[in-house]
Amino acid sequence: MTAVATRPPRTSPNPRRRARSRQGRETLLLMLPALVPVLLFSVGPLLYGIGLAFTDARAGRNRDIEFTGLENLGQLLTDEKFWSSFKIGMIWAVSVTVLQFLAALGLALLLNQNLRLRGVARVLAVVPWAMPPVVIGLMWKLVYHPDAGILNAVLGTHIDWLADFSLALPAIIVVGVWSGMPQTTVVLLAGLQGIPKELYEAVEVDGAGRWRRFWNITLPQLRPVIVAITSLDFVWNINQFGLVYVLTAGGPGGQTRLPMLFAYEEAFRYRFFGYASMLGVAMVIVVLAVLGLYLWRQMRETK
Repeated sequence: MTAVATRPPRTSPNPRRRARSRQGRETLLLMLPALVPVLLFSVGPLLYGIGLAFTDARAGRNRDIEFTGLENLGQLLTDEKFWSSFKIGMIWAVSVTVLQFLAALGLALLLNQNLRLRGVARVLAVVPWAMPPVVIGLMWKLVYHPDAGILNAVLGTHIDWLADFSLALPAIIVVGVWSGMPQTTVVLLAGLQGIPKELYEAVEVDGAGRWRRFWNITLPQLRPVIVAITSLDFVWNINQFGLVYVLTAGGPGGQTRLPMLFAYEEAFRYRFFGYASMLGVAMVIVVLAVLGLYLWRQMRETK
């Protein structure tokens, strides 16, 4: 008698696997309302801009767009105006980021103390954060006004701060520091409040002074926060447009023409959309390279 082969019984899927699959589908459905606008208004224009960077796209009706490869990149690398704006942009971004951090750290340390009206002081410290860049630019434009400005009235001078070739860039750097300091202060203050008090009590027993407590406890504990916020500040500052456009529009004589202002002029003043898109792509690459190098060095120091 020969044995008859029987088919093994079909096993039902793992209940845990089915639950995870169902949970994944539900999570995706819940995320769709947030993902669709991001794809439509962020990722889509970004990809379209990258595509334009390799064409000769210009303004005008019924114009044919041709693929030009790396022609825009070659023009960019030999454009003195771009390198000038890139230099100004790096000076602006590094200066504002460093000064923002130093000022915000001092303010955060002050607001972390048990002072009278500390709550009111914290609210006042974040007021610039709630103001649109255009409003900040108009307000500081009045402060720097050569005839009716508060600054000249206090100093007893008659200087056109925003039209002076040697003073325009430092003047807008001050505005950039003032406008961007609140968010850095809030982040650093949150980091300070997260430091265990036991650490300070332990070094106080050893007779450590304020400077030693700050150097050995505060800064090491804040290091991850410092790396994160200064990196974000650098990205925000190198991409700054609205504030500087309202203050100087890149003048005088291009002394405050940041890279984003240069790209704006190429796109909407001279109508070279393809070249302006290549400017944007180049700045994204530069920002990612600088930011990656900075984060790599910071992570090496924390090991």
